[in-house]
Amino acid sequence: MTAYGRVGWLNTATVRRARPDEADTLTILALRSKAHWGYDQEFIDACRTELTLTPGFVVKTPVRVFVANCRLLGFYSLVRWNSDVELGHFFVDPAVLRQGVGTRLWEDAVEQATSRGYQRLYVQSDPNAESFYLRLGAERIGDVPSAVRAGRMLPLLMFELAEER
Repeated sequence: MTAYGRVGWLNTATVRRARPDEADTLTILALRSKAHWGYDQEFIDACRTELTLTPGFVVKTPVRVFVANCRLLGFYSLVRWNSDVELGHFFVDPAVLRQGVGTRLWEDAVEQATSRGYQRLYVQSDPNAESFYLRLGAERIGDVPSAVRAGRMLPLLMFELAEER
């Protein structure tokens, strides 16, 4: 059995477009996921604005959710970045970390970005998540300043998307 429940639950899960009425649930998931990495409450509070999803954002932006057994266990958003696209959010419920949810979301994000005609997918990664993206084929191309804390730098990653055939 997995930490989440019966064996095979991952196979019955779906990834779908988020609904505007799920914005609050997604915000709570993002904050809980960020806190999992041991950040202090002051830092989590500073992240609140950046991690808050509104119904309007969900309507206007591709936000996709991972759902299993009627529970939202992860999500991501795609945000246009110059002529390419950025992974604007990417969060997995800490209860199901390292069980394949993140990989399924990543694969869906790559598929969605590719189908929209983008050539590159950028990630301003939390330092704790960098190894996940590198393992999936992203390349570190530099650092960017954190929007939350002055002097904090975040890994900037890039993933070359395959041309749609």
